[in-house]
Amino acid sequence: MGPGATDGPASTATPESAAAQPGDRLEEPLSEEQAVRLKLHRRRFRALLGEFRRRRVLVPYGENGAALTVETHGARWLLAFTDEVALGRYARARGDGDRTWRYRAVWGAAVLDAGVPAVAEATGLPCGVLLDAGDGERGTVLPPVVGIVPEAVAVDGPARGVGSGTGEERQ
Repeated sequence: MGPGATDGPASTATPESAAAQPGDRLEEPLSEEQAVRLKLHRRRFRALLGEFRRRRVLVPYGENGAALTVETHGARWLLAFTDEVALGRYARARGDGDRTWRYRAVWGAAVLDAGVPAVAEATGLPCGVLLDAGDGERGTVLPPVVGIVPEAVAVDGPARGVGSGTGEERQ
């Protein structure tokens, strides 16, 4: 008998005993249509990521000169905007439309390759990018995962400590 084996009767799974537990991933095969849609979605996301890396984005910064970030769900998120109009929508949504927002125009690649690791190192939290935050469907989340951010700071990369989010904003 192997490890964990017993000489008792074999057990059978019931819907109740096979119920998914928190954190379990159910691996059901995708239908052909779902597989095609997933492939298309991944292709579009790769194109969007490539476009982000090749373009200049606006990164607002605070009084201390550090990039403006938001902490939520156990991660820090660098804020980046495609243009002043998108930054203005974010400012108005926060109730800060009357204040002057200072920002730098930065290559998206620099945000991901240098800005994200700097924030992750400074805070001890994973860091991703929110592009056009507060813009509903126009906004984009670039999560801190391998293939988007450097592997060394990706949540699915080498082991690293992760704190809990407070939802507070940091300048």
